[in-house]
Amino acid sequence: MIINIGNSEFNVKVVFSKKDTSNGMMGKRFDKTFNGMLFLMSDGQHGFWMKDCIIPLDIIFISNNVITKIYHKCPPCNTNECKSYIGEGDTILEVQGNTCKKLGIKIGDKISA
Repeated sequence: MIINIGNSEFNVKVVFSKKDTSNGMMGKRFDKTFNGMLFLMSDGQHGFWMKDCIIPLDIIFISNNVITKIYHKCPPCNTNECKSYIGEGDTILEVQGNTCKKLGIKIGDKISA
């Protein structure tokens, strides 16, 4: 699935099952097939962590197609005591760390598909 934020385009892998949401980017890298992971959630507060991730990620919380919170360059964590990144939204997008700053993506930007 292709989504756009301003002039930036992302080919995202869509995740919605509980198992896939729990696993997220654990042990994965982005490649030619996708450069973002899009989590479809119920609206509300959600927490994400970087357990067993292998690259830093930007975590973007989205509500009604508008960015509500961004965590920049979240570091991987290899223990069971990882920091939680909490925000409100019905959709969460994970992209490679530093992408938002590099592309000028900010809170209030709109997402379109």
